[in-house]
Amino acid sequence: MRSISVIRRDPLAFLNRMYVDYGDVVQFPIPDPPTYLISNPMAARHVLVSNARSYGKKTIQYTTLSLVTGERLLTADTDVWRAQRRRLQPAFHHSTLELIAEHVRASTEKMLSTWSQESSTVIDMDAAMMHLALDVVGKSLFGSDLSADADRLARATIEALDIVVKKAQSPLSPPLRIPTPTNLSLRRAIANLDDAVDRMLAERRARPLSAGDPPRDMLDLLLAEDEQGQTMSAQEIRSQIITFIVAGHETVASALTWAWQLLSTHPEVFERVRAESAAVVASGGPYFTDLDRCRVTAAVVDEVLRLYPPAWLITRRSLEADEVGGVEIPSGALMIVSPWLVHRHPSLWDRPHQFIPDRFLDESGQRRREVINGPGYIPFGAGPRLCIGRDMALVEAVLVLAAMASRIDIVPVGPSPRAMPLVTIRPEGGLPMRVTVKPQP
Repeated sequence: MRSISVIRRDPLAFLNRMYVDYGDVVQFPIPDPPTYLISNPMAARHVLVSNARSYGKKTIQYTTLSLVTGERLLTADTDVWRAQRRRLQPAFHHSTLELIAEHVRASTEKMLSTWSQESSTVIDMDAAMMHLALDVVGKSLFGSDLSADADRLARATIEALDIVVKKAQSPLSPPLRIPTPTNLSLRRAIANLDDAVDRMLAERRARPLSAGDPPRDMLDLLLAEDEQGQTMSAQEIRSQIITFIVAGHETVASALTWAWQLLSTHPEVFERVRAESAAVVASGGPYFTDLDRCRVTAAVVDEVLRLYPPAWLITRRSLEADEVGGVEIPSGALMIVSPWLVHRHPSLWDRPHQFIPDRFLDESGQRRREVINGPGYIPFGAGPRLCIGRDMALVEAVLVLAAMASRIDIVPVGPSPRAMPLVTIRPEGGLPMRVTVKPQP
C-alpha cells in the first residue's frame, strides 16, 4: 500500500527508485497480470522493435485512453491498427510537413501580436503552447481554424486526459455509464470535443472535393472510400479526429513548454537558439527549407524530448512467452517500458540528468542521426507502432522555437515547476513567465 501512495504522489521518483534498487527489468509483486518494468535500452528495443509481433496494446493504459479517443490509431490493437495506419499515412506525406511552416508562421504571429499589446505580461506558457499547437494541428490536419474554440478545447483535452490517468491508476473505478462526479466531468469534456468535431465535419461537407481531386488533408482521407470502397462510420471518423486533436497537440505543446523552461535557465543555449532564430526571421521565415539552418534549435528539441518524453510510459501485453533482458516473461504479462528511464540509462547517456543539447550534434554541427535513431532514444515509441505524427511534431516544434526565440524575452515567475506525469509530462501548476515581445527591426 505504501508503494501505491508513492506511485500516485510522485510516479517519476518511483520509477527512478525501482531502477536504482532493482535494475533493468523489474517484476512487480502483482500476480494478475504478471507486471514488469523495463528501463534497459536494449530490452526496450526487444519489446518494441525486434519482437514487436509478440506484444499487443490490450492494456489498461490504452483501454482507458480509448474512453476519449475510441479504439483508433493510438489505442487500437494489432489487426485494427494496421488498416488504419495504411489509410492515414498519406496525411503525413512530405508535402504536409512543408505546409506546417505556413501555419506556424501565422499562428505564432497572431500570438506574438496579442502579447505585444502590453509592454510586459505574465503568460502561462504551458497554456499558451497548448493553444498554439491546437491551432497548428487544426489547420495542418483538418484545414480548420480551431482558434475560436481553443480555450474550450484545451480545457476539455486537459480535463479528459487527467481523468483518464486517474482511472488508469484506479482500475476498479466505476464505468463511464455510472454518473459519478468524475465520470460526469469526463462526459462533459468528451462532449466539448465532440462539438468541435461536429462543426469541423459540417464545414467540410459544405465544401466537398470535386471528382478526381486529391485529398487536401487528413479530413478528406477520413471521409473518402478505402481500397475496398468502404467508408468510415460517423463514430469512426469522430474517434480518429479526436485522437489527432488530443495526441497531435498535447505532445508538441508539452515539448515546447519544457523547451522554454530549459532555455530560460540555460541562457548560453538560449543565445545560440536566438542567433538561429534571428537569421531565419530576418529572411521572412521560418519556412520548411529553414530547418537545416536550425540545427541547434533542433538539438534543443531532441534534448527536451529526451528529458521529458511525451510518452513517459509505453505499455504492452505479451501475446506469448518470451525472454527480455535475461528474464523469462509469461504470455499475458504486462510490460511497462519507461522512456523516462531509458532516456537516462547510464549505459548510453553521459550526465543523463543534465540538459546538454550538444549531445545530439557532431563536431561539425550536424545532427547525430545514430543517436536520434538509436535504441536509447524513444520519445515517440519505436518499431512498427512508432507514432505516425513524429515527423510532424518535430518539424512543428523546431519551427515554433525558430519563429519566437529571437522575438521574446522570458523570465520565469516563481520556482522551477515540478514535472507531473499525466498522459504527457506537464509542469504542475502551469509555467508562468514574464514575456516581453521585442519590436521588429
